[in-house]
Amino acid sequence: MINFQEFTLSNGLRCLVHEDFTQPMAVLNVLYNVGSRDEDPAHTGFAHLFEHLMFSGSVNIPSYDEPLQRVGGENNAFTSPDITNYYLTLPAQNIETAFWLESDRMLSLAFSENGLEVQRKVVVEEFKQTYLNQPYGDVWLKLRPLAYQQHPYQWATIGKEISHIENATMPQVRAFFQKHYSPANAILVVAGHVSLAEARQLAEKWFGPIPAGTPYERQLPPEPRQTEARLLTVEADVPLSALYKVYHMPARTDDDYYAADLMSDVLGRGKSSRLYQRLVKEQQLFNSLSASVMGSLEPGLLVVSGKLNQGVDLAQADAAVEAVVAELSAAPIEAEELEKVKNQAEASIVFSEVELLNRAMNLAYAKLMGDADLVNQESARVQAVQPADVLRLARQVLRPDNCSTLRYQARPREAAEVAAEAEETLA
Repeated sequence: MINFQEFTLSNGLRCLVHEDFTQPMAVLNVLYNVGSRDEDPAHTGFAHLFEHLMFSGSVNIPSYDEPLQRVGGENNAFTSPDITNYYLTLPAQNIETAFWLESDRMLSLAFSENGLEVQRKVVVEEFKQTYLNQPYGDVWLKLRPLAYQQHPYQWATIGKEISHIENATMPQVRAFFQKHYSPANAILVVAGHVSLAEARQLAEKWFGPIPAGTPYERQLPPEPRQTEARLLTVEADVPLSALYKVYHMPARTDDDYYAADLMSDVLGRGKSSRLYQRLVKEQQLFNSLSASVMGSLEPGLLVVSGKLNQGVDLAQADAAVEAVVAELSAAPIEAEELEKVKNQAEASIVFSEVELLNRAMNLAYAKLMGDADLVNQESARVQAVQPADVLRLARQVLRPDNCSTLRYQARPREAAEVAAEAEETLA
């Protein structure tokens, strides 16, 4: 149970406070309701670019990190298709420094050509190293547009292509900031050794004077129902062939989300799961194989992915996965098997509440979904799932015509090359 209290400033900034006086630290988390799904299809990667630009200094604070480090704090951020989240931790006695830093860059981020050029180069290099020059790095650059034909989930947070970032202009950057980075489009969470009264006073002092901005009205094209199986086969210089299968599933806010999540756990969570037991341990087609859900705020994907053992044919492995998946649609699962994955899910929920920072993030995300108390309802929702629910979701989600498959074929290599690589590994 995460206790919290909330209030809203006159400019629309939603604020939540989680008091925890058992420790000396505090967390300040600012969630902006903008992700890669909100980008112009011709200018993708901007949400992630802004994650970097927000650390390049504001009008009044040239270096974001220096004053934070002086008071014993640290910070980071992440971007997803749904949100951009900034967070910092520091001794609670210095919490006002956090309010000062976060409010100043919300109000007056420094827009300099030099700063844009520096961060643009950083992001381009990240694109190359993480997505283009790393084994399997381009999987989601290929798989997302295969699975999504209309919805902007069809591109990764890094963007569709490098040129979108390379060609980003200052007017485009300013427009993106003005559209999305405002109190009306943000959620502030203060957690730790900070009282509600202190948090409210500091929020009013530092964030209250910031103009509200225009609330962002999201109008994204819905993804049409998939009615035929899709298959893409690529060949690359990777150590092992890999298989990726994705199925459209309900959104994170849907009542059926938890049944779909548990269904993915039955399929591929851990070594006791069906896919692992059958295809890794027994048939030895894969050396790793798992299933999970992406947890997207809009209808997302259930993902099955694995690396094949040497010499295994991709089509054979694909058919084996489909056979195991099909069993879930044939008959209800046993109560004992469902109980096992419920216990795993319960443990994950409990562990997610151990760290103060995680509690703050969970509160912000739940508030974005419409009700911060959703964080305290998850266990009950997990426990409410019945075998009949899993069967119904399996028949709805795990349809062959609802599946997009990427067969990632390892390029054949000469025997001498393989032997030399093995010898190098042994050495």
